[in-house]
Amino acid sequence: MPRPPLARERVLDAFEAIVIAEGERAATLEATAKAAGVSKGGLLYHFGSKDELEAGMLERLDALTTADLARMAAAEEGPVAYYVRTSVMEDDALDRALIATTRLAQGGSIPAADMLRHTRGRWAAEIRPHVRDAASLDLVMLLSDGLYFNNSLDVHGPERLVPHRDELAALIELVLRATS
Repeated sequence: MPRPPLARERVLDAFEAIVIAEGERAATLEATAKAAGVSKGGLLYHFGSKDELEAGMLERLDALTTADLARMAAAEEGPVAYYVRTSVMEDDALDRALIATTRLAQGGSIPAADMLRHTRGRWAAEIRPHVRDAASLDLVMLLSDGLYFNNSLDVHGPERLVPHRDELAALIELVLRATS
């Protein structure tokens, strides 16, 4: 797949950053163009409307999820351990796309909510063959959701709500024993 033009990526980056920091309503075409350092006409060249901009954001999440699934399938530690370990946010492109898409869904975007369900379903499908039953799959998915959520609380608070390094490795070992 050819790489999209740099200006298009800058526009998506700007839109994503505004949605995360200020919410979907603040992410107007004008604000996005300004933050991306392009004219409104330059933005409209790539995205003819705010709906198209949101669709571009969802396409980005889908592509990042595809890349993540490839890493998950190739991970020496196995898909379950990979998924749990990477549920602790690292402020990478996939995390930012997930957060922005969640904010869009919270603002009432049905396509964003559908994409989040689709994304979660893709991860579950990759994990399913590596756990013993549906309850084990639920355990992995819900534990990972909890790690991801609590990590967002950890960012600015004094508490350590999410295990790191050795503690996370011990948690992953416990999950692997419980689900295989």
